[in-house]
Amino acid sequence: MNAKLDLCDNDTLPSSNASTETTHYPLPTPNALRERLPIPESLKHAIDAQRNAVKAIIEGRDDRMLVVVGPCSIHDPQAAREYAERLVELSRRVDDRLLLVMRVYVEKPRTTVGWKGLAYDPQLDGSDDMARGLHLSRSLLRDIAAMGMPVATELLQPMVAAYLDDVLAWAAIGARTTESQVHRELASGLQAAVGFKNATDGRLGVAIDAMRAAAHPQRHFSMGSDGGPAIRETAGNRATHIVLRGGHKGPNYQRDEIRRCRQVLADTGVSTRMMVDCSHANSCKDHRRQGEVLRAVMDQRLAGDENLMGVMLESHLREGKQVLAADSLTYGMSITDACLGWDETQRLLEEAAESLRYS
Repeated sequence: MNAKLDLCDNDTLPSSNASTETTHYPLPTPNALRERLPIPESLKHAIDAQRNAVKAIIEGRDDRMLVVVGPCSIHDPQAAREYAERLVELSRRVDDRLLLVMRVYVEKPRTTVGWKGLAYDPQLDGSDDMARGLHLSRSLLRDIAAMGMPVATELLQPMVAAYLDDVLAWAAIGARTTESQVHRELASGLQAAVGFKNATDGRLGVAIDAMRAAAHPQRHFSMGSDGGPAIRETAGNRATHIVLRGGHKGPNYQRDEIRRCRQVLADTGVSTRMMVDCSHANSCKDHRRQGEVLRAVMDQRLAGDENLMGVMLESHLREGKQVLAADSLTYGMSITDACLGWDETQRLLEEAAESLRYS
């Protein structure tokens, strides 16, 4: 690993003698990348069907549960494709009760500094070849969607969305960006459904405000598909919902918290449909507790709370996480948050589907 990456692994600020000059490197326009990696008509129709299936669950027209599952982040497209193949096979067995959507997260938010994801640094060495990262990201999302597996990602950098949003069935706006006006404007123009996470301190209000803002038509500064500055006019996106991920004070998936959230949503006049993120603060940042959270959500769903329409799980081929600075990386293991392994993921989802069959 080179010295540039090593700097990303600590909180040391650059020397005051470092150059402050800003350098720019050209990127392909969204149009150019879409032309290089087009979506065939048959796949466009398939993606529309995937989006409609997701929206039907969010809107209560389909009584299946929505499950957004996959790696915390994608750093190895080969492992991601293998995971997708396994998920397609699992989907065939549980599709009557669960709609599986794969997490294909190519951007990662950083509290300070660190590896920002496949779209930024696909070579994992600090070289930040973003042109290659965008190409790999779009290619991967397109290939997985073509397998018949709906894809999801977190939209972090609004410019990146223009390269990827035509492939997505579902998108997340994270806890740190849900309060951002720019991300609310972005969500208002997406064709995919959007989940807004509650704030990192546990507040629900920022996600509710985001849902209300995204539902309205917007005009905002944007980048056109030709790469030039533009005014974007959106129609508004009503296919939104809250994602409960816990907060600094602890989890928020328990019955009392769910009841309180449902009441707040109803009082505000937005959708009372909820997804629970089984990771992050809800699992107390222990990936092994995601199954415990999932079972608690399923118990509430089986007791009649149909507003609990979805869950999110962080899962990879192999359990745990590894350090990016290692000399060699273990295939199929996360380099960001620790994940469930494939066997445990499969067991949990088959168990959830079976319980719903007899509810």
